[in-house]
Amino acid sequence: MAREGLTRLTGTGSGNCSKNDCPNVYRTDTGSIVVQGELSDAFTPPRGEGLVEIPASVLKEAVRALGW
Repeated sequence: MAREGLTRLTGTGSGNCSKNDCPNVYRTDTGSIVVQGELSDAFTPPRGEGLVEIPASVLKEAVRALGW
């Protein structure tokens, strides 16, 4: 999936990312959610999956953007 096909739900982000580009939450054209953040090693996820960590404030912003 190309990044251009995602709707960005969060603003400038926070943390130590260049150009204020992460962490962020995006919505796909099918309605699923894509999260961009720092890699986490909290546990080993199943094959084909990954873990990222984002501040709670970013998730709250995404929920507001979705009107939930």
